Amino acid sequence: MRKKSSFYDNKVVIKPWGYEYTIYRHQNKLSVTFLKINNNHRTSLHCHPKKKTGFIVIEGKAKIQLGLYKENSEYFTAPSKLMIRTGLFHSIKGVSKNGVSALEFETPMDKKDLVRFKDDYGRRSKPYEGKNFSKSLNENFIKFKKPIFGKDQAYKIGKVKVFLEVHKNFKKLLNKSNNTIFAILNGKIIDKKGRNVISYGDIIKTGTLKKLSQVFKIKGSLTVLRVSKYK
Repeated sequence: MRKKSSFYDNKVVIKPWGYEYTIYRHQNKLSVTFLKINNNHRTSLHCHPKKKTGFIVIEGKAKIQLGLYKENSEYFTAPSKLMIRTGLFHSIKGVSKNGVSALEFETPMDKKDLVRFKDDYGRRSKPYEGKNFSKSLNENFIKFKKPIFGKDQAYKIGKVKVFLEVHKNFKKLLNKSNNTIFAILNGKIIDKKGRNVISYGDIIKTGTLKKLSQVFKIKGSLTVLRVSKYK
């Protein structure tokens, strides 16, 4: 395994459209980034040739473009999810008054795995921002702690609640509403031959978990990030 890279662990990266920072990380296997995109601003139209990417919109409304054409855009309102395959160009725009907040899941973590095709701020073909565009985090920024079995964590962000949990079977996972969103942080769901069906970095809903549980099983334990609407 590559040596763990820790430069961005306690840094907020200033972007022309807002900011982002690493809110949780599991070695170099998976990184969860908190993105704040201001109203009427958007990320570059970019892709990741090597890593899998997923998003959960947790506050506000986003317009997400998939592919090179603006016509292939959809609106996502919190809480909602999206998985993006390796190599697919995408861009996220904040379209609500207070912008949009989202969690981005990278598998594996690799800030250099970035190709920008188009950018409103003159960053086309440029690499990910380095230390000149970063500053240290302070106590105002939420950081997720590593969950331990039997000791769940809960965080309120905007109008959603985010839970970090460890499960050894499907029982407690399946009693949530069908629209509850789960992101796998560690562990896997496997078939009878031990082959991966769902693994870290994947984002699914309860309805999908219910279907999978009829045929497959959790290997050891499953660490999940769960998002539900705050009541």
